[in-house]
Amino acid sequence: MIELLQEYGLAYLYSDGSGLSGLAMTLWLFVVSMLLGLLLSLPLALARVSRRAWLRLPVQLYTFVFRGTPLYIQLLICYTGLYSLEVVRDYALLDQFFRNALNCTLLALVLNTCAYTVEIFAGAIRNIPHGEMEAAQAYGLSGWRLNLFLVLPAALRRSLPAYSNELILMLHATSLAFTATVADILKVARDANAATFLTFQAFGVAAILYMLLSFALVGLFRLAERRWMRFLNPTRG
Repeated sequence: MIELLQEYGLAYLYSDGSGLSGLAMTLWLFVVSMLLGLLLSLPLALARVSRRAWLRLPVQLYTFVFRGTPLYIQLLICYTGLYSLEVVRDYALLDQFFRNALNCTLLALVLNTCAYTVEIFAGAIRNIPHGEMEAAQAYGLSGWRLNLFLVLPAALRRSLPAYSNELILMLHATSLAFTATVADILKVARDANAATFLTFQAFGVAAILYMLLSFALVGLFRLAERRWMRFLNPTRG
């Protein structure tokens, strides 16, 4: 059994040639879902705080639905629920997309993290001091230029602590990928446990890997906060 556990232990870190290792798959899911969720959330956050109801209300409904339902259910709907619809199976592109477990997992992760990130950025936009807005307008900034050069940069800086928590939660949420048979860290741990019955060792290695990744994220965001949020507390070096 020890030899079997060692064999599976390599799958956490090294690929056997048939695909990504468990660690690499987890990192790939996390990075891609984070980047796509971030890019989608920026314009949606601006729409979320818009005074125009036709822009604000659809985004508000989207964030309400995805923040009000478990990610596990969202993943199951993307993985099995949508493919049961005839309209999905009738279109070749949709049929091919939803046949792939990795695509379904990524879609659920992106939609979920985007919903939380929209609300984080929207809250940061609302907390931008009115004086900063007036100063920017006095320099001639308005419309999209005001959003691009003041609102979004200021919101991103102010939302770093909350956004770091969201990313750590998203890193942990990638462990649900095993539901769609995606070979991430947890899937490798479950396979190792099933083959060796060494539950503590199999899941202990997985827990340590997630913990190390989380600590690395915390460290990166602490450095970012010291650099980009220093203006909020100028008395500290």
